[in-house]
Amino acid sequence: MKIFFVGAGPGDPELLTLKGKNIIETADVIIYAGSLVNPELLHFVKKDALIYNSAKMNLVEIFKVFKKFKGTDCIVARVHSGDPSLYSAIQEQMEWCDIEEVACEVIPGVSSFCAACASLKQELTLPGITQSVIITRISGRTKVPQGEALEKLSKIKAALVIFLSVDRIEDVVSELLNGYDEKTPAVVIYRASWHDEKIIRGTLKN
Repeated sequence: MKIFFVGAGPGDPELLTLKGKNIIETADVIIYAGSLVNPELLHFVKKDALIYNSAKMNLVEIFKVFKKFKGTDCIVARVHSGDPSLYSAIQEQMEWCDIEEVACEVIPGVSSFCAACASLKQELTLPGITQSVIITRISGRTKVPQGEALEKLSKIKAALVIFLSVDRIEDVVSELLNGYDEKTPAVVIYRASWHDEKIIRGTLKN
């Protein structure tokens, strides 16, 4: 068995990489994050492939599926949304592969923040404004180290890409106002690159 951790991209099926598509087309087993990955990608799956929706599975249950095929010549595609290097929990899965001596490979994908910038027609690194981009989130169920709190990052005045935080937008704004002016442009993007994408533009004040 070999496990491929595939970045499915932000949602638009055409933003899946060619390499990712090739793996999905040839995989014997597909484990995909059904709540985040566009189901249209399943059109690429071969007819006899086994498909698991991990939306309601925990890591232990995913490991059980991995173990089921260990020792076979199966190709397993573990399909994550966006790019697997960001907020995907693949580190624990790759550690399992190391412990179990199972070969694995990571196929990068297009992150949703890249798709968001494309929709906005906006470059994040502007001369005279900022040459740095910080990708972060507000502390929640997954705790953020104290040194990376938004109120501290705001004082750097770099371009900020904030994931997984819109449900606490009042807290996000409150922390950002420690470093940014209330007139600072801000954008919230829902389901970047999907057909039902929504963009809300404003400032930190509103």
